[in-house]
Amino acid sequence: MLVVFRADASVQIGTGHVMRCLTLADELTRQGHECRFVCREHEGHLGDLIASKGYGLTLLPSRSDNDLHTTDSGSDNYALWLGGPWQEDARQTLDALTPWQPDWLVVDHYALDADWERALANAVGSIMVIDDLANRPHECLLLLDQNVLDSRIAKRYERLTSENCTLLLGPKYALLRPEYAELAKSLPKRDGVISRVMIFVGGSDPYHLTERYLRALTAPEFKHLFVDVVIGKNHPAPANVESLVEARARTRLYSGLPSLAALMVRADLMLGAGGATNWERMCLGLYSVVTSVASNQNEINRTLADKGLIEFLGTENKLTDMAVAHAIESVLQNPDVNARRSALMKNIMDGRGTEYVVRKLLEKTR
Repeated sequence: MLVVFRADASVQIGTGHVMRCLTLADELTRQGHECRFVCREHEGHLGDLIASKGYGLTLLPSRSDNDLHTTDSGSDNYALWLGGPWQEDARQTLDALTPWQPDWLVVDHYALDADWERALANAVGSIMVIDDLANRPHECLLLLDQNVLDSRIAKRYERLTSENCTLLLGPKYALLRPEYAELAKSLPKRDGVISRVMIFVGGSDPYHLTERYLRALTAPEFKHLFVDVVIGKNHPAPANVESLVEARARTRLYSGLPSLAALMVRADLMLGAGGATNWERMCLGLYSVVTSVASNQNEINRTLADKGLIEFLGTENKLTDMAVAHAIESVLQNPDVNARRSALMKNIMDGRGTEYVVRKLLEKTR
């Protein structure tokens, strides 16, 4: 098959949409299929990374009047994330697709809906949508939402898709790299004792949560902890993070890692944000303290907290240093609780979601 992905990354959007598409593309490529990407040339796009992995890439031009840079990444006005009218994006994407006639177009973009998908339908065999908002209609043959844990959300999609659309819902289908499933099988049970903490907020960190977590860990009661800090390509102030890391003993900084799996296996606790890393942590039974950095993360984070799977501190604009310190202290004092929660997390998923999604793509290929 030839599969084309339409997804964007930027300083404001983050890198998660492109990264989970790359995970799916890697598995498709491993099985002998060809993949290409169409992305807009926003500030912080991941075109270099995509090209370095050997995938064909078309970069759509960024408009001179693009006001994406003024957009709050926590805003619900996702239309601004496109950087222009959807009709223009559809025309440009159609021009890119026409020479290839792909079997599948995989769309992972909060600004695109059924109107855009219908405009592309005749140029491709079938369309698959990756979403986790359930806030707009789609015209597609497959829809993946790996974040669904609430039956009410599942029912919502039934009203937003046609009868012939197959819904792939829940963490069973989480798009994880293959090393997570392999490590999950061999990883011994966690005893809940915390000696090493990992910090990772995402490919970009517009609210500087990385620095806020690090400052909390400079308190004397946490000085015995080893800390691994990971920042992404689009972190707005890497020099600030580096200074904080250098000032704290037992702390190391990593940047641009292809996978977090190795560090997650070593860690006993993670401080981060919502998003795709929720499922990477769950697969490896790594308990986490989480803050939402986008409005679409709130519902799933609250659900995970209600199930005892994460410690949720709420939205970034209400986060206090005291709340972070209190959450860390609480986890440190309850190893038995941590161990039970770790076992519960690992029972939710086996880490083979990417394989299952590829299998569905093959089943549905026209």
